[in-house]
Amino acid sequence: MSNTIKSEIKFNVELDENRIPEKLTWTAQDGGVEQEEAKAMMLSIWDSKVQETLRIDLWTKDMPVDEMKLFFHQTLVAMADTFQRATADEKMADTMKDFCDYFAEKLELKK
Repeated sequence: MSNTIKSEIKFNVELDENRIPEKLTWTAQDGGVEQEEAKAMMLSIWDSKVQETLRIDLWTKDMPVDEMKLFFHQTLVAMADTFQRATADEKMADTMKDFCDYFAEKLELKK
């Protein structure tokens, strides 16, 4: 019998009276994170039974638009890196990275 190791990541969302997120915090004790505040999060979960992605996208009402643009750019870059590691498809990963550069250029994120 193998020893199973479990790790837990928790997200807490405080909502206003209209159910709009006011505060996001997360905890990942294995990573040394305890009730760290965040302004936005994107979580994707693959449901293999129905072959679709389930998503939770949240951001606080005080998340600045300029930070949201950076958040999206950095998330897209991370997805391209993850895609390359997960599939070993360097050609498509490079295409995704080219789009990330285009995205950053059009939003004037890179100088």
